[in-house]
Amino acid sequence: MIKIGIVGDIGSGKSYVSENFGYPVFNADYEVSKLYQQNKNVFNNLKKKLPKYIHSFPINKIEITNAILANKNNLNKIIKIVHTEITKKMNLFLKKNKNSKIVILDIPLLLENKINNKDDILVYVHASKFNILKRLKKRKNFNKELIKKFKAVQLPISYKKTKSHYIIKNNFTKKSVKNGIKSILRKIR
Repeated sequence: MIKIGIVGDIGSGKSYVSENFGYPVFNADYEVSKLYQQNKNVFNNLKKKLPKYIHSFPINKIEITNAILANKNNLNKIIKIVHTEITKKMNLFLKKNKNSKIVILDIPLLLENKINNKDDILVYVHASKFNILKRLKKRKNFNKELIKKFKAVQLPISYKKTKSHYIIKNNFTKKSVKNGIKSILRKIR
């Protein structure tokens, strides 16, 4: 099984690119949302570490946001708790898709949390800062301060680019993404 890890800046279109490969996708952001809604253990651990912020189950994203904005260390506490569960979910996903020729890992902190293996293929999604900002501002929960906090725990973009085997230029048209994916799949199959 070939594992393709999708990396890039916040808002660069990693999930969109992942979905367009046409292979099973592990979407960590989606899985985190599910954890907040369904996992009582995650709730209890977060409530224990962040009692001033986490009050109700299912976890309200506003409580998470407030905790992150209040103190930079809170994001690391959240990541530590959530990362363990996401790794378990990813391993189940890999087991379930073991017969798939290729799987896609759409995990924002893939390199930071050292989730990838050395033989995984890394694809960097490149998009212009202008287009990224335009897209981020359209999100209903857009918060510039929150994005800054997330960027602070991420490796530099230049590092991610250097570590990647391929770069897909995303100008937010279906054609640019499809052509980039076709080119990569031709080379790795």
